[in-house]
Amino acid sequence: MMNKREILLAALATGGKHSYTPVQIQKLLFLIEKNVAASIGGPFYDFQPYDYGPFDASVYSEVRALVRDGDASEEVTGANWKCHTLTDQGVEKGAQLLAQLPENAADYLRRAGEFVRGLSFSELVSSIYKAYPDMKANSVFREGH
Repeated sequence: MMNKREILLAALATGGKHSYTPVQIQKLLFLIEKNVAASIGGPFYDFQPYDYGPFDASVYSEVRALVRDGDASEEVTGANWKCHTLTDQGVEKGAQLLAQLPENAADYLRRAGEFVRGLSFSELVSSIYKAYPDMKANSVFREGH
């Protein structure tokens, strides 16, 4: 069985050296929790409705641990948030973890990764709200902005 950090690493590795925003990481792990957690030993996180939809603060603790362990790097963007990118070591470890998952779960992680990487911030938040309206409860996000 994997732990939450290993699932995070496997999920981020689906994008190779792609840089992830905080919203992309939160929504990627939320989708994994909602759709394949049971088949990979989860649930791992406790997502609650927040400003921009599903949020679990422990996701950021795990991301910081990846940075500390040399599996990811962080860069503060002009928008004042941190983007995270796996290092070569992180991509390699993540790919090994992904290969240990059942094929249907690994495939879902790949598709979910492509999905979150392919949308703008607004598109991503809107699509999560459309699919999971209960996660809109505490939102500060306004559609179309």
